[in-house]
Amino acid sequence: MVRFEDVWLKYRRAGEASLVRLTGAGSANAAPPDVVSGVSFEIPDGGFRWLIGASGAGKTSVLKLIYLAERPIRGDIDILGTRVGKLDRRELALLRRRIGVVYQDFRLLPHLSAYDNVALPMRLARRPEAQIKADVTELLRWVGLSEKHQSRPYELSGGEQQRIAIARAVIGRPKLLVADEPTGNLDDEQAERLMLLITALNRLGTTVVVATHNLGLVARYPAPHLEIAGGRLVADG
Repeated sequence: MVRFEDVWLKYRRAGEASLVRLTGAGSANAAPPDVVSGVSFEIPDGGFRWLIGASGAGKTSVLKLIYLAERPIRGDIDILGTRVGKLDRRELALLRRRIGVVYQDFRLLPHLSAYDNVALPMRLARRPEAQIKADVTELLRWVGLSEKHQSRPYELSGGEQQRIAIARAVIGRPKLLVADEPTGNLDDEQAERLMLLITALNRLGTTVVVATHNLGLVARYPAPHLEIAGGRLVADG
């Protein structure tokens, strides 16, 4: 389950990752804007939600709160049945291992091959190498990059890097999958292939949240949606 209850988020200033805590310091004129304002929603275990809204609406900030890259200044968040606000750093790290994330900027490790980037979550989980080889090989075949398994990220196109990032996010069959514009660098065929993979994971019980501005994709794969505008939730259903 993913649950937000009256969640608020501020950044110190536009683009910064560190949060402003409500300490009372500073002048009212210097107060940064809220990027998430009083957001409440609930996604049941195994649910699928599109997260939609215009560029700058706050979609990525909501996703960061879901995958624990940020913590709210106010409100409560439950992720996979765990109240996030009470967790220490070690407990947060353990919870993050149950979450697969497809980042808009890929975040592949440049010194690792495509194969090793995809294998990384399984190695962190100390899975046997034989299992890693079988699963990574199959997933690279599925995303159409078997022949690029030894390529470094700089040797891959944007669309190929996106597919490697997606494979890395799903390789461990996470309980929660969060994807930020995962089809943005893919052609129509690859986008459809990705959605088949995501929906298959969802049918197996993975909770899925996908942020997109591609309303055509949303129409082809109908599911409940959360709409963000100006940092506020304006539609849920």
